[in-house]
Amino acid sequence: MIVELSHRITEGMVTYPGVPGPVLGSHLTREDSREVYAPGTEFHLGTISMACNTGTYVDTPHHRYADGPDLSQVPVERLADLPGMVVRAEGRPSVGMDLLDGLDVRGMAVLLHTGWDRHFGTDEYRHAHPYLEAEAAAWLAEQGAALVGIDSLNIDATPPRGERPAHTLLLAAGIPLVEHLTGLAGLPDSGFRFHAAPPMVAGLGTFPVRAYAVL
Repeated sequence: MIVELSHRITEGMVTYPGVPGPVLGSHLTREDSREVYAPGTEFHLGTISMACNTGTYVDTPHHRYADGPDLSQVPVERLADLPGMVVRAEGRPSVGMDLLDGLDVRGMAVLLHTGWDRHFGTDEYRHAHPYLEAEAAAWLAEQGAALVGIDSLNIDATPPRGERPAHTLLLAAGIPLVEHLTGLAGLPDSGFRFHAAPPMVAGLGTFPVRAYAVL
């Protein structure tokens, strides 16, 4: 069984305040392609212009650190076919050590289920969202988590502007982050494999993914 964990990307959608929505277009329309191909044969070659922080996306170390591995340099085994676990934090303002202490997270995709994805696409999604506390982020890095994901606007608190301790600590440890997940309520606490691999784009630190779990 496969569980979808990504938001659908649509024309003009707002993922993060101030980040422009994607613009869809055509390099070659179906109508124009009829002049190129044999009768009865047509194709559409689409284009998209968007910020990399759109929909459900992965942050690699290069997103935070200029010399960190980018999308093309993070090994695919850090992004796909990872053993997964869900940390339940619905109704809480943040994810702290009280939810993590005692867990064996080494080599795991640790997915933080806050339930905030129910607000995606609304103004409420952007305000007072759940996040990962700095102490908990440091612990996940020390314990060797393979990847950390959250179904919220940001893995750090926003605002304040400036410091982003979860990004800083986890990406410094080479741990990819997946933000704006959805559907975590449909997963068991453990016993699944998690996938969130982006295309191998050199020089970029963030890109949308088709995140999913295999039960």
